[in-house]
Order: sequence, then C-alpha cells, then structure tokens
Amino acid sequence: MNRFAQPLAALVCGTLFGFGLALSGMLDPARVQGFLDLFGAWDPSLIFVLGGAVMVAMAGMLLVKRMRQPVFGDVFHIPTNRRIDLPLVLGSAIFGIGWGLGGFCPGPALSALSMGYLTPLVFVIAMVAGMVFHDRVLAGRI
Repeated sequence: MNRFAQPLAALVCGTLFGFGLALSGMLDPARVQGFLDLFGAWDPSLIFVLGGAVMVAMAGMLLVKRMRQPVFGDVFHIPTNRRIDLPLVLGSAIFGIGWGLGGFCPGPALSALSMGYLTPLVFVIAMVAGMVFHDRVLAGRI
C-alpha cells in the first residue's frame, strides 16, 4: 500500500465533511444556538444535519461489518467499552456546555477556521488546551 494513501483518504474525507458542514450552515454558531433555544426562536435545521450524520454512520457501520479489514489499515479500531462511567458523563457534560455556550463543536470549529473565519479561534485554542491538559494531567486519574 502506498504510504500516502491513508493520509490522502483522510484529507478527502475531512474535506468532504467540512464541505457538508459549510453547505448545511453549521459553521454559524447562531444556527446551533438557535437549535438549543427550545423556548425562544427555535431553529430545527440541525435535526436534519444530525439525522443525515446518523444515516451515514449507520451505512458505514453496516459496511464495516461486511469487511474483513479496513482498506487502509490492518484492523478496525471500534470501541468496545459500553460502560457509562464518570469520564464519559463528565466529558459529555463539558462537550454539551461548550457546544451550547460557543455554538461550536470540534468539526465545525476547525472547518470554520480553515475557511478563514476567526470567530472560532478562542474555542479552538481552549479545545486544544483542554486536550493537552487531559493528556498531560488527567489521563489515568479519572
């Protein structure tokens, strides 16, 4: 296998994902916050984006179940942990709070940055700082 095949496939998939986010309007934090504003000017458009993502993921998982091994790897890396534990709950809460306050999650924030928007810059800096903090300080302690 060509050593550039896996990075090229990742680049193509990431570009397609970013394009889909831009096309659906999910690079606008006001759209996400409008979805979370259930008792105000609620914007249901995110439901369709999430529904589309679930359908793509389901199709992908059905394909994975039929394949012996990945096209660009030796084994599939599928999570096996099914427990609902403290790290999962805390991580979900932090993600949800950040998503609601900032209107961004990692994919749209990075996509918006790649298009030259500076609005998500503080979010991305905080996200990277949180990842580094987790890996350097919290990993294995929670």
